[in-house]
Amino acid sequence: MSLRDVIFNQQAVVLGYSFDDEIKIGGNYVPLIQHENCIYISGQIPRVGNEVVVTGAAGGDVTLALAQTAAQIATMRAMALLQRYLGSLDKVKSILRLTVYVQSSLTFTQQSEVADGASNLLYRIFGDDGRHTRTSVGVHQLPKNATVEIDMVVAA
Repeated sequence: MSLRDVIFNQQAVVLGYSFDDEIKIGGNYVPLIQHENCIYISGQIPRVGNEVVVTGAAGGDVTLALAQTAAQIATMRAMALLQRYLGSLDKVKSILRLTVYVQSSLTFTQQSEVADGASNLLYRIFGDDGRHTRTSVGVHQLPKNATVEIDMVVAA
């Protein structure tokens, strides 16, 4: 097991969730697709098993800290998909792009700070290879009332 895989497992323990179960999708699309050396990962919400574990609007029902946790859980789902697809996170060359959608109350303006939860996690797992371009966007609603949805592009 590579160091990145070990760190991924440690982060799962820190979050208090297992990402070993099937990662379900709900529609006529694939969770990830590779074109040449780029892997595009479909939007991931903070779902563990069948339960979306963080729901509601950041700045309303959901604190900044909890929204950051939601971003971490969604990112861990994406990493679990990558790990299964590649066999090891060690095969990731670079995280190229991260987009973080944050269900936000009308006055919430800390979308970037929510996205820091995902960005910091990627840096912990991948070091400098986890540094990426990023956009964070506040939205009115997300699927299943999730607080956060992320998608990303990875080089492998």
